[in-house]
Amino acid sequence: MSKSVKPYKDSELDKKEQVTKMFDTISEEYDGLNRVISFGIDVKWRNKVVQIISDTSPENILDIATGTGDLAISLTKTSAKEIIGLDISDGMLEVGRQKIKAKELDGIIQMVIGDSEDLPFEDNTFDAITVAFGVRNFMNLEKGLSEILRVLKPNGIFVILETSIPTKTPYKQGYKLYSKFILPTIGKVFSKDRSAYKYLSESASVFPFGEELNNILRQIGFINVKDKPQTFGVATIYTASKA
Repeated sequence: MSKSVKPYKDSELDKKEQVTKMFDTISEEYDGLNRVISFGIDVKWRNKVVQIISDTSPENILDIATGTGDLAISLTKTSAKEIIGLDISDGMLEVGRQKIKAKELDGIIQMVIGDSEDLPFEDNTFDAITVAFGVRNFMNLEKGLSEILRVLKPNGIFVILETSIPTKTPYKQGYKLYSKFILPTIGKVFSKDRSAYKYLSESASVFPFGEELNNILRQIGFINVKDKPQTFGVATIYTASKA
């Protein structure tokens, strides 16, 4: 089980409620700051996820913690006829809806408010499920992953894109410097919610990655679990399937 980190340490709200509040607050600025924080490399990582999904020729896809819909929009490059983006933050979803409408993708992508730990779908519904930078925000990681396994079709593919920590010198030291000092400073200067970017940094530092997350996925019941570190290990793409 991952260590729990919350956005607002003095709040009596639980993690799920705090994460919802945080993303509602930063929804309008999220896309721009995300590009700055990742130096735009997150676009390259998402494209790799799209290629992995595309290779399986899915008819329908669920993108959990879809946020403003960046990955859901990119997934229209696959053969999928239906893409559902789900998130607990209506503020983030509304930004996504505007982007989808501007790109005239309303007929393919549907943005749905919902809880990743209580998915509003029948068993064995989706050919492919993705989560980009969202699993570390689950209040109960194991419950969320179990729900994903439930709604994934047998032989379907599940792909996670999540931050991780480099293990080799000098990338390990550089990452610690960036996440401890630079990332929170960017958030403090440019964001209306200073706690948000401190939380994003802290949650990444304690979240299980690599073989530790692989083992959690296997314990939940996923098969064919693999991890592919990206950009010196600052992010990792995980793939898994359902028997």
